[in-house]
Amino acid sequence: MTATFDPVQFKTTTRAQWEDAAEAWHRWGPAIETWTGEATKAMLDAAGVTTGSSVLDVAAGAGGQSLIAARRVGPNGRVVATDISPSILTFAAKQAAEEGITCLETVEADGEQQQDTGLRGLDAAISRLGLIYFPDQVGALRGIRATLRRGGRFATIVYSTPDRNGFFSVPVGIIRKAAGLPAPGPGLPGPFSMGAPGVAEQKFADAGYSDIHVTAIDSPVRMASAAECLRFEKESFGALHQMLSGLAPEEREAAWAEVAEALTQFETAAGFVGPCELLVVSGAA
Repeated sequence: MTATFDPVQFKTTTRAQWEDAAEAWHRWGPAIETWTGEATKAMLDAAGVTTGSSVLDVAAGAGGQSLIAARRVGPNGRVVATDISPSILTFAAKQAAEEGITCLETVEADGEQQQDTGLRGLDAAISRLGLIYFPDQVGALRGIRATLRRGGRFATIVYSTPDRNGFFSVPVGIIRKAAGLPAPGPGLPGPFSMGAPGVAEQKFADAGYSDIHVTAIDSPVRMASAAECLRFEKESFGALHQMLSGLAPEEREAAWAEVAEALTQFETAAGFVGPCELLVVSGAA
C-alpha cells in the first residue's frame, strides 16, 4: 500500500518537532556556525546583503544567520526573521537584545506563506537549510519573491546529494529503514530534495527567478568524536525525530545505537570529520 503524503499534517508535525528541539538547536549554535560559516557568508553575498539592506530570513530557526545578517546590514538596515516555530524564534530575539542589535525583528510565519506577512520591496531574502523541508517549494519561492523589490535577490543553502553528505545521509538511511519509510519521491520535502543536479535551478526558474546561480561548498562537520556528532543530531535534528515518531521507544533507541556505530566510520586522528557538501542557490526577483 502506498502512503499518501499529507502536507498539512507534515507541517503540523514539523512545527511540533522544532518547538521541542528549539533549545537544543540554540545550544549547539557555535558548532552550527563553525560548520556552516563559509556557506552562510556565501549565501549573504549571493543575496547582496550589505550595509543598510532590508532582509527577510525564512525558516530562521534560532537565528544564527539572522544575527550575522543583522550585523552586516547595521542599525540602518532591517532583518525580519520568520519561522513556523515561535519557541525557536525567542532565542534569536533574546540574543539580538543581549548584543544590542535593534534592526532584527522576529515574526511567526509559515515559510510557504511569506507573501502574507505584508513585507514588500525588500532588498534580499535568505534561508539556511529550511526550504528543503517545505512541501511546496516552488510555492514558497514564489511567496518569497513577492516580498522582494524588482532585482532583489533570494539565496538559500541546501544539501547536495546523499553521497556527498554522509554525516546526515548515513543516519537518515538507518532511521528510514528502521521506521519502514520509503525514500521521498520527487517533489516531496526532505534533506536532499533540492540537491540533485539541476533540481534547485528548475524550481527557482519555475517560481519566476532569473540570473540563477549555484555554488557548491565543502562544509565538513568537524567535532571531537562520532559520539559528539550523535548527540548533536539526536538532540537537535527535528527531521530525524519526525521520521522516528511512529516507533516505540525501544525501537528508537535501537536505531540510534545503529547510527552511533555507523558514524564512527568518519572518525580520524584529528577527530570526527563528517562529509558534507552544501549548495548556495540564488536568483533575482
